[in-house]
Amino acid sequence: MSKKIYFLSDFHLGAPNAQASLQREKKIIQFLDEIKQDAEQIFILGDLFDFWYEYKKVVPKGYVRILGKLAEITDSGIPIHFFVGNHDMWMKDYFQTELNIPVYFEPTPFTFNNKTFLIGHGDGLGPGDHGYKFIKKIFRNKVSQWLFGILPPYLGMGIANYFSHKSRAQTGQTDEVFLGEDKEWLIIYCKEILKTTQYDYFVFGHRHLPINFNLSAGSLYVNLGDWIKYNSYAVFDGEKLELMYYKK
Repeated sequence: MSKKIYFLSDFHLGAPNAQASLQREKKIIQFLDEIKQDAEQIFILGDLFDFWYEYKKVVPKGYVRILGKLAEITDSGIPIHFFVGNHDMWMKDYFQTELNIPVYFEPTPFTFNNKTFLIGHGDGLGPGDHGYKFIKKIFRNKVSQWLFGILPPYLGMGIANYFSHKSRAQTGQTDEVFLGEDKEWLIIYCKEILKTTQYDYFVFGHRHLPINFNLSAGSLYVNLGDWIKYNSYAVFDGEKLELMYYKK
């Protein structure tokens, strides 16, 4: 395997304001320009946007640079895979039809060079957090999505952006520290999966903290961190998966 597979997540474009978001967007595009030289595939594991809703006839304003870059990459023949996050779960068919990017709503297994991966965003997995899991069911409900969609876009987007920013503010401090093997819900989730199915790598986002954790002698959990604070990502070269940081 001469080319590499890249994994990145949690851009949260749109937050905390337009100016900071634009700077981050340009940095991500610079990174994508660099990795397309040796990328076999690219995985984006959710929360690309701080909020995203696909109206039937309206595309959210902004993000033209990142959307154009993703289209350019897929047009060049490099596959991109997108997993919805908790901030951009209301996706329909825009990425598939306009950008030729498949969209995944649940953790999905892949095999590369005889190495097995379980890949997902990571929200709502593992024990606890019952309040969010209940809200997620409501948000994923088609009736709820339809009811939101009948609001005028300026009203709906305003409400959604308010709650997205509030959510990030509430979870910011817990995202900064490793909670310990027995309290990291994604580690607990991965260990439960390993009781029935063996994976070489578990790759998730959502946590906003770069984590490289050996679950067992033959299984590694990697959390990708984010592009707000860490500019972190993972790369698989055909032999091993490494957590890395973009310094430019």
